Amino acid sequence: MSLSTRPHGGAPEQVASVLLPPADPTLLDALQRALPEPGQLRTRALDRLALGHDASHYFLTPTAVVTPRDADDVGRLFEVSAARGVPLTFRSGGTSLSGQAGTAGILADTRKHFRGIDVLDDGARVRVGPGATVRQVNARLARFGRKLGPDPASEIACTMGGVVANNSSGMACGTTQNTYQTLESLVLVLPSGTVLDTGAADADEKLRSTEPALYEGLARLRGRVRGNTESLRIIAAQFAMKNTMGYGLNSLVDHTRPVDILTHLVIGSEGTLAFVASAMFRTVPLLRHAMTGLLVFEDLSGATGSLPALVSTGPATIELLDATSLRVAQADPGCDEIIRRITVDRHSALLVEYQADSIEAVSELSQAAGPVLRSIPVTGPAELTADPRARARLWHTRKGLYTTVNEARPSGTTALLEDIVVPVPKLLDTCEQLIDLFAKHRYTDSVIFGHAKDGNIHFMLTERLGAGGDLQRFAEFTEDMVELVLANGGNLKAEHGTGRIMAPFVRRQYGDELYEVTREIKQLCDPAGLLNPGVIITDDDQAHLRDLKVTPTVEQEVDRCVECGYCEPVCPSRDLTTTPRQRIVLRREMQRAREAGDTALLAELEQEYDYDGVQTCAVDGMCQTACPVLINTGDLVRRLRAESVGKVTAKGWSYAAKHWAGTTKLAGTALSVAEKTPSILITGPNELARTVIDPDILPLYSPELPGGGRQRPKGGGDEPTAPTPTAVEIVFFSACVGTMFGPADGGPGARESFVRLCERAGVSITYPADLPSLCCGTPWKSKGISDGYRVMLRKVLPRLWEASRHGELPIVCDASSCTEGLRHMLQSELAEGHFQGLKIVDATAFVAEHVLPKLDIKRRKSAMALHPTCSSTQLGLNDTLKSVGASVADSVTVPDNWGCCAYAGDRGMLHPELTESATKGEALEIRQGNFDAYASCNRTCELGLTRSTGHEYQHILELVDWASAP
Repeated sequence: MSLSTRPHGGAPEQVASVLLPPADPTLLDALQRALPEPGQLRTRALDRLALGHDASHYFLTPTAVVTPRDADDVGRLFEVSAARGVPLTFRSGGTSLSGQAGTAGILADTRKHFRGIDVLDDGARVRVGPGATVRQVNARLARFGRKLGPDPASEIACTMGGVVANNSSGMACGTTQNTYQTLESLVLVLPSGTVLDTGAADADEKLRSTEPALYEGLARLRGRVRGNTESLRIIAAQFAMKNTMGYGLNSLVDHTRPVDILTHLVIGSEGTLAFVASAMFRTVPLLRHAMTGLLVFEDLSGATGSLPALVSTGPATIELLDATSLRVAQADPGCDEIIRRITVDRHSALLVEYQADSIEAVSELSQAAGPVLRSIPVTGPAELTADPRARARLWHTRKGLYTTVNEARPSGTTALLEDIVVPVPKLLDTCEQLIDLFAKHRYTDSVIFGHAKDGNIHFMLTERLGAGGDLQRFAEFTEDMVELVLANGGNLKAEHGTGRIMAPFVRRQYGDELYEVTREIKQLCDPAGLLNPGVIITDDDQAHLRDLKVTPTVEQEVDRCVECGYCEPVCPSRDLTTTPRQRIVLRREMQRAREAGDTALLAELEQEYDYDGVQTCAVDGMCQTACPVLINTGDLVRRLRAESVGKVTAKGWSYAAKHWAGTTKLAGTALSVAEKTPSILITGPNELARTVIDPDILPLYSPELPGGGRQRPKGGGDEPTAPTPTAVEIVFFSACVGTMFGPADGGPGARESFVRLCERAGVSITYPADLPSLCCGTPWKSKGISDGYRVMLRKVLPRLWEASRHGELPIVCDASSCTEGLRHMLQSELAEGHFQGLKIVDATAFVAEHVLPKLDIKRRKSAMALHPTCSSTQLGLNDTLKSVGASVADSVTVPDNWGCCAYAGDRGMLHPELTESATKGEALEIRQGNFDAYASCNRTCELGLTRSTGHEYQHILELVDWASAP
């Protein structure tokens, strides 16, 4: 079977492994019968190890990974788990900082098939699947002026299943708009197999009839808690603050019907009571306007002492940064000048933000807060700003602390991000004693930051958990921290969940009576104790010190990764093979196997990693746009490709670099011939050849491919198209993809349209000398062929330098990926210190700024479907792209499921299954819509979307050309 069509769920012959014993074949057979669809059961070493990792410092290897499609599948999984006595854990959210999502049993990944989002009542309510992310849901709600109440910082990665499981809150929602307060109902699958919609009119009666023991037990516990004065006191005190420690025992006080109690107990239960198949939320208004300021104080006392007065002014958020946080922030070149000016001693700061639905309303809030801001003991001006750039810099500092501390941690260590909450009057004492604990246990550069308005702070430790680590130090620090928080009347977990790290301390926080209530809740819902055991409840007082994750030193990209999973939702291969996080953790697992001498496991991982980790990576850089430590996993993959490139392939591509004009002309001619030849005469021999020749070298031809394009002008600077003395003058680097791939049917192509637009606007164009032989270098760089890349780089930059008159004129490129490629050339080591001042501009951005204002738009499309590219995202071009679209179409729609198409030059031709998987959601939206124009800004991406959607995509500039044509 060709690698390009290798099934993802296949299980190779098991090898004898020291680190990864084979799974029980009878269990695998039962799972296969329960989930018979291809790919639902994954038992390869690569899958088990990749999915076993999350952002916590725990690691358990699942026996098998399964991907259920619906509630019925989940019910059958419960049956297998019960019959075989094997634990079952559901993985939903992307982070799981406290170790909630690991298991040595069956791991069910719910992120692939539970992504539904159904907006109801003009956005007042929304029904979501557990696999949809917070960002995806909020994007749907934004058009209605609404949003979810919970606002976790990990909204790009955390899924709604994780939001429910952890009772997520965030920076602005506090305890009034968190998950507990805004969730309306759930569709649950109980371990018994019962499916219950708790929002149905007869839900309470159905629970009584189908689960009588559970129903009566919840009613009994309700009476037990309400009849105990001390229990009521503890619950009132602990749940007046943020609290994700143990179960939501306040449910037994706040609600009367057992079905409502069950619904709210599941919130924050971390997957230990039931499976959440869908959730209904009440939404909150989206406040689009804000004013933000950083208030700097001499010390923590000044900052925390000012909290009551500041809270009285009604801010949406008050974020605390301690002295170490400020020092760390100053190391970031992107920090605001107000931070850079501080000579940090014992200083602290509060980041304050006011939000409203209009400029006038937020200004009124700011003015009303003025007297308080002028009265508090700040060291500088207490000023608020509405400037988006200034606000972005301040929030960059707050959100970047996690990044900056992680960047500085020694290789092989793990960053532990923990959170606690105490009553606000106890915040100063808690912070000061916590700093003393850092010193006592020799944790240097540990930062304290967090949601000061709620008394909720986060702190970070860096610890080596493997060989050479000081586990006793970690244990002693944890014990001292627990005593400190409980002595100050706080909760040991405010946001991140109990997980494994705090499970041994639940009894200590609540006392024996409420802990027994907690245990009985678990027994009622999950009598066999097979649903995510070891989380929240444990009899092992050392459980938080077991199953710790080792992070061996591997490569730069790998060592910096904190396994948070922020990269996963934007990765085009996430539903086909692996994500950036998984590519990285598998490199760690290979190193672990290497160090353990487990040659069998290492060989198996290396064999599977070639396709799953290397060949099907689009190296699009989208992971870097989401990564808190700015890792571009494509850099790792390019290096791995470079290590495996054969001599013949490398020489062939180097030869092509030296003869690029002929190569592109030949490719274009071949496509023109193929276009006129019956498809069966092309596709059959082509597919046969790919069974012999490496499919990572020989592309797959498909009938929707166009014929070849025209050769580019030879250039030389003597061909101005509009030699008007007052005209804007540019150097046009027309992309070579326009030579290899002709335009969409009936279209002029991006190159011709750009030239026409410039002529209409009086812009003078020249071309670099020998343009047909030049390329941005991306084909060589993405394949890891360094020699060919250097050949091209040494040709291109001198010619651009000369054509631009040493940087005087901008270089404009008509393909976003090539614009990005040229900019990468300028950042290369070979270009360092040379070609300073050379400006690379994308044609879409150039037209928006210099051409569109001079055009007469004579005709418009009614509805345009617009596909941004990974390159336009990296270039910060997407807003410009949408504005250009809006200039020629009445409505412009970027699909909610938009993402990188993974065509990646020729990657979509080498592995078409990659593009098919990456565009599946977007293509479905397009086919369901009603559009009369389909546009992007890169020719190969247009080809990928044309194949996926069945609609002809063209460059956005072709539509501007059409709209402004005489």
